[in-house]
Order: sequence, then C-alpha cells, then structure tokens
Amino acid sequence: MRGWILVERNEIKGWKFTGKNGEFRLPQPDRSSFLYFPLVNEGGMMSSITPKLHGQATSGHNTFLTPPLSVEDLHNSRASRNFWVYVEGKGAWSAAGNSAKQNADFYKDNADESELEAGLLWHRVTRSNKELGISAEITSFVPCGEDKVELTKVVLTNTGAEKITLTSTAAIPLYARSADDLRDHRHVTSLLNRVYTSSFGIEVQPALSFDERGHRVNHTSYGVFGAEEGGSGPVGFFPVQEEFVGEGGSLDWPEAVVLNSKPATYSEAELEGYEALGGLRFAETLLNPGESHSYIIVLAIAGERIDVPVLMQKYGTAAAFDAKLEENKSFWNDKVNTVEFQSGEHDLDQWMKWVTLQPVLRRLYGNSFLPYHDYGRGGRGWRDLWQDCLALLIMEPEEVRSLLLNNYAGVRIDGSNATIIGSQPGEFIADRNNIPRVWMDHGAWPFLTTMLYLDQSGDLDFLLQEQIYFRDVFMNRAQKRDTSWDTEAGSSLRTTSGEIYTGTILEHILLQNLVPFFNVGEHNNILLEGADWNDGLDMAADRGESVTFTSFYASNLLDIARLLRDLKERKGLSTVELAEEMTVLFDSLGEGVDYTSVSGKHEQLERYYAAAPNKVSGVRVALDIDKVAADLERKANWLFEHLRSNEWVQAEDSGGWFNGYYNNDGERVEGEFPGGVRMTLTGQVFPLLGHAAAPEQIPSIINAVEKNLLDDKIGYRLNSRFGGIQQNLGRAFGFAFGHKENGAMFSHMTVMYGNALYKRGYVKEGRKVLDSLYQLSADFATSRMYPGIPEYINEQGRGMYTYLTGSASWLLLTMVTEVYGVKGKLGDLLLQPKLVQEQFDNNGQAGIKTIFAGRELEVVYTSTNRSAYGEYQIKGVTLNGTPVELQHSLEGVIIPRAVLNALSADKRHLLEVELA
Repeated sequence: MRGWILVERNEIKGWKFTGKNGEFRLPQPDRSSFLYFPLVNEGGMMSSITPKLHGQATSGHNTFLTPPLSVEDLHNSRASRNFWVYVEGKGAWSAAGNSAKQNADFYKDNADESELEAGLLWHRVTRSNKELGISAEITSFVPCGEDKVELTKVVLTNTGAEKITLTSTAAIPLYARSADDLRDHRHVTSLLNRVYTSSFGIEVQPALSFDERGHRVNHTSYGVFGAEEGGSGPVGFFPVQEEFVGEGGSLDWPEAVVLNSKPATYSEAELEGYEALGGLRFAETLLNPGESHSYIIVLAIAGERIDVPVLMQKYGTAAAFDAKLEENKSFWNDKVNTVEFQSGEHDLDQWMKWVTLQPVLRRLYGNSFLPYHDYGRGGRGWRDLWQDCLALLIMEPEEVRSLLLNNYAGVRIDGSNATIIGSQPGEFIADRNNIPRVWMDHGAWPFLTTMLYLDQSGDLDFLLQEQIYFRDVFMNRAQKRDTSWDTEAGSSLRTTSGEIYTGTILEHILLQNLVPFFNVGEHNNILLEGADWNDGLDMAADRGESVTFTSFYASNLLDIARLLRDLKERKGLSTVELAEEMTVLFDSLGEGVDYTSVSGKHEQLERYYAAAPNKVSGVRVALDIDKVAADLERKANWLFEHLRSNEWVQAEDSGGWFNGYYNNDGERVEGEFPGGVRMTLTGQVFPLLGHAAAPEQIPSIINAVEKNLLDDKIGYRLNSRFGGIQQNLGRAFGFAFGHKENGAMFSHMTVMYGNALYKRGYVKEGRKVLDSLYQLSADFATSRMYPGIPEYINEQGRGMYTYLTGSASWLLLTMVTEVYGVKGKLGDLLLQPKLVQEQFDNNGQAGIKTIFAGRELEVVYTSTNRSAYGEYQIKGVTLNGTPVELQHSLEGVIIPRAVLNALSADKRHLLEVELA
C-alpha cells in the first residue's frame, strides 16, 4: 500500500500562497480526500468544512447542530451543508458538489471544475459546470465575537451564452442534540424534536436532553436561516428530512429538488417527532449571461429560542456578510501577526502563519471537534495545558500568568496531578471514567513552561504566590484509595484541622520533581506508571521505567537549583518556606539516602506518603535556600552519571545512543536485537534537550538517529521497527508500523529533536530536522493537507490529525527563541540568532516581529558578509536608530528590561542587529 495514490502524482497541483497573510489557492480540492478546514470563534462556535461543504457545526459534545462525524464520514456521509440549484430545462445541480450525479461524473470529462481559496479563518470554493453554464462561489466563516453562528454566502453566476431560470434550495440536516445519540437512541431522540418555521428559516429546540441517568428539559435551540442578497427571506420550507428526500430518495438526490417540488409555506405551526432539515426554498430567479445573484445562509446555536429577526438583521444581507467577513479577517490577521517572520524563504514565512494559528485553535477546540480528534468528548489533558502555554507566552503573554497559576491548582500533594481539565479555569477532574492512573511525565512539564514564563517576564514573585492543591480519592500516585475522602468536602487539599491548604508555586514545582526521583524501578530509573509522553506505552505499569523522562526530571532538578540561587540573589531570600512534610524529600539535609539503593529510595518515598496521606499539618518550615539547592544538584548530578554510565547503548554498526525504556518484564527496550536495531527518538530528545547527554555523546546520538530513524520519504521516525505487538510495553506497537505512535514521523518529537539540536549548538543538524518537517508538510501531492503542521506523517507520507497538535507550539517556540534567537533571561532580552545563509534575503536580512516585555518589537538581522552560522557575531545593535550599549554574555547579547520598559507601549520598535 505504501505510496499508492489513485491519481498520478504529476496530475496533482498543490496549494500556492497568494497574499501576505497566509492566503492560499488550491485547484480541484475535491480530488483529495480527508481535507477539512477549521472555522471557529472565541464564543464557542466550532465548525469544520470541506471543499464539498461536509463537516460539522457544534458548540460542544452535547450540542451538535449538524450530525457529528469523524474523518471517514467526510466522503461517506450524504449529510452535509448543501445548496441546490434546479436549472429550468436541465435539472438539479449541487453548488457544493454533493449530488449523486456529480459524484457519478467525478472521473468523467464533464466533471465540475473547482478551486479553493482560504485565509485566516475564511473558506471559499468556486465550482462551475460548463454544460449547465453556471458557477457558484461559496464563502464560509464563523464571525468573531460571542455569537455561536456560522455564515455562508452563495453567489450564483450565469457563465453561459443564454439566460437561465434557477430555483435555489439550501438543505442542511439539523441534528440538534448530543453526539452520544448518534447511534444509541437516534430515532428515539428525534421524537423529542420540536421544529418551528419562521419567515427566515427553521429552528429546532428538542423538548428534553436525553440521558438515561436523568432526562432534563432542554433549552438549547438550533437553527438554519437564509435570505437573498437584499434581505428577503425564503418563499417556502422543507423542515422534515424524510419528506425532503422522498420515499427511496437520499440527501444527495432528493425528490424535492430533482422534481422541483413545491415547498411548505411559512406558518407558525410546530412540527414534532421527526429528523429535521434546514430546507429553505428561495424564489425563482432569472439570470442573463454574466449576471449573478447571492444568498446568505446562517447556522446558529443559542441557549434559548433564537431571536430570528435580530439575528437576520445582524447577518442576513450580502452587505452585512461582507462587512463581517472583513472584520473577521482583520481579527485573525491581527492575532496571528503578533509573530511574523521575514526571510529569504517567503513560502516558509507564510506557512508559519498557519503554524502560529494552530496553538490558538487547540485552545479553542481542545483536542476535539475536528474530523480527526484524539478526544471525542471535548477537553484537554494536563500535558496539553502546559505545552499550549509555550506558544501563548509568545502570542498572548498577558493572559499566561493567570493560566499558569490556575493550572497549578491541579497538582496533588503526592506530586501527581489531575489529568482532565474542566471547562472553567482551575477546574480539574481525576480522569475519564475514574480510572486510577498517573502519567509519569506530567510533573516535568509545568516547570519547563514556568521557566519560559520567568525568562520572558522576570516575574520571580510568581514563584512565591500561593495556590491550592487538588485532592480526590486517589493517593500515593494512584496506588491507593483514600477511604476517608468525602466528595462533599470538595476537591481541595485540607489540613488536619480541616482548613484548605495552600502552598507556593515553588512548593508545587519541587513536589512534582522530587517525588518521581524516589519513585524508581529495579534499574533505578523513574517508573513508567500509566505511560509517559508517548501515551501508547501504557502496558508496563508494574516494572516499566522511562529512562527518557528520568533525564528530563534530572535536568529540571539542576535548573530548579540554579533558579533558587537566582531567587536568593535577586530577591534577597535566604530561606524557602515549605510544608514540613516535604523535608523528607530533601534527604541530604538529614541522614541522606544511598541513591544507588532502589529499596532505600522506596523507603524514603513511603515515609513521605505516610507524612502527607492526602492531608497535611499546615505547618511550614524555613529551609536554607543554599542547602535546598545543593540537595537538588546532588540528585541531578547522580542521575546524570547514572544515565551516562548505565543507559548508554553501544551498537556495533550504529554507534551509541541512550536507551529510553524498560518494559514490564524489566527488560531494556533499545539496542541490537535478532530482528534488528530497536531505537526511539524520544529516548534521545530529552537527554539532548536538557543536561543528561554529555557533549562528547552528542555526535554519536546524531549519527545513530540518522542511521536508524531517518526515512527520506516520511522523515524522522518516532521509533524503528520493534516487531510484534509488545504487550509488555504498550498499545502503540499494536498499530501498524509507520502509523501514529509506532514509527510514524510524529511532529511533536521531531520538532523537539530539532529544538534540542539548536540548544546544544548543532544548528546545521537542527535546521535539517525542521526543514524536513516543513518539506513533508508542504508537499501537497504527498501530504494532502492544507498549510500547517500535522500531528504525524504516516507511512504513505500523508499528514494526519491536522491543526490540533502540540507540535505547533514547539515549532513556534523554536523558531522565535532558537532560530531567530529572541528570548528572555529572567526578564532581560537575550539576542542569540542561529540563522543560516539561506534564511537571509537578497539584502542579507532576516527579521522577526514579536512581543517582549509588553512591547511590539521588530528585530532585523543584517549579515554584512553573508557569513554562515558560527562565523558571525553580533557587532552592533540600534534601537529605533539609536545605538545600544551591548552587554555580552556567553550566550549572546543582553538588552536590559529597563531599556524596553522605557519604550512606548503603543507602537512598534525597531531593533537592527549587525552580524559580522
């Protein structure tokens, strides 16, 4: 199957950028499967749309206006947004391309011609049929703001030589209920439907929200409304789906259109108990050659009955549509252009606009509500919260402090955390279905994100701010249940006296990184528990170990120690106040633990669990900040030595690399096996990203990755072929090799690998990694995806799970802080560019626009002699034309925050940097 594509590749034309804000054009988009485009707003309207207007519109799992779907439904389901045209004397034609006849003619010479245009975030498809002499331009978007509304304008044009008479009918199935009802109780829930017609369309407000645990009166209302360009409404309606399609008919060849049947006229009558349809019949229209006529279609979801006159006055004319479209374009352009790149690679700069948008899309959609989705019911996981904040720190920094503070409320006193995020800030749930499990990597991510925030802001006071802890029935990292827990007491940790306990953010960070240090397996690496970053490694909870994240935690411990010394220097602190129970975790302040002893570590951890059994005394102790830092450094350095000595794999033909895991039989996962080399990219990324990989080990790791994981057709694989389903390690190996977490090019880890190489000074190699990801994604003939970065590239080279991926945050972060070298250092601006020759334009310049210290900065690097990276240094910097006195560090040039704070906050400031 690999590489098999129905249409010859040389016939496939990819998208091309056409503007300065990511606008692109794609001919014949319906000749590629699985394409979809997001349409969304901050008010909670979440839509997706395809070149044939398939897709869905919803405001949540329980409120789907159109039928919920997954990616396979995009080409198999007949239920879609449709707009029909009956041409007098010639018959029915779907302006959306969704008719049985058009599908039957798809591979014939008389097939429709179509073209897609799209931008941030609007979607337009132009479709034409030469035989009928007609074309349709269909533009769709979700207007910015709080209204849960999706808008479409259909412009019909007579492209023939003779006048034509048209009868137009919008036909959009109104599902109007929870996704849970799609199969179970599908018919029964249709009996709850109450369907209303008005002068502009059809509205459905089901009588009950169907739930066998307790049926509730439903208030949510759903509607499809329409008007002609001047605002006049439809002349009739088809509110019942079965009557519209007719006996033996279907949504892609409905009787009401094919026979040009008369519709029901407007009445206030209520219809009950049927599957509803937003079927709107418009007045017959005569078009002379070259003439056009347009229609506006409004999809709406509301918490109560919809005020239709107000809705249509706001949206229901061509002039209103056009004005809202321009407003929407400006809104998204402004949001995305918070970060802009200008280099010698114009297409890459435009492509990055879509990558920059993706973290915002993930904030709005979660990991759900697009045709490819990791979670079907909405929400985001713990890891998602922290990684999405990486991009928000660059794009929307003013919002991040409160988000971080709220997120820390999900930490448990045992160092674990809630895994499912509620709809409100600071709202947490233990897990779906109350499953007792812990992802061992979760404690590592908060510090990484918080450290970026501290470097960007210099806000060290954040570490001293207090926050609650999460509490539920689980304790000892979900190994035990708290039989005394009472749900009535709430989900906040309390003291023995019953008061809600709060600790500093620093205390939360220390807990999350100290507890895992003692929670080790038989090889003295941190236990894998439920899984780590790779959720597919979920079948080694007893004896599995994650060497990969042991290196991450080790690097965190060292960096926290350094942060404590900065805290002492900058804030004048000599002690840190922590819960008295935590002193057990700083073992070197007491008797000390033999770190080579697994049992010794377990005993120390049990002492802590016994001291803080889902409650604390509330007493705090002041510990010497230098001694605490020294304890952390001792732990980190022991781990580094342990990893370098015991987890380094030396293969005869592949050089050396780090083993990443032990399975549930206590066996090392990576190395040379009878079936071939087994290697994971994850196992190399985290030692490189932090401090675990010694400098002399890095070249060997790179060589091993190139030899064992790089596939020229799909990029850097997440792992080599292990063979077998590996039930002692995880479900990932039940997936076909080259798909998802089993050997695909998983963008997240590829980007992090590139980031790590840049961090360690291997710029040429890092550039190669990032460029491979861009080339794979942008090669439409293979990837079959719109601009942006996918979750992964499968064995055929197709981009999968587009838009909603944490890899976009990491790529944006890498481009800003590593490639263009605009980063913070405890609030000061550090310039450390790692640009290569091809990134400079014909004038020898490469620039970035971004936000730092609340100021909009444009940083322009000029390479006077076109030197390669490693051959140039920063020779001079001017700020708004005035030379800046340079403060050099080992990393680059520092501009104190005070210099930036003195600048006006309401205009852009130019930093010109000379490289020579």
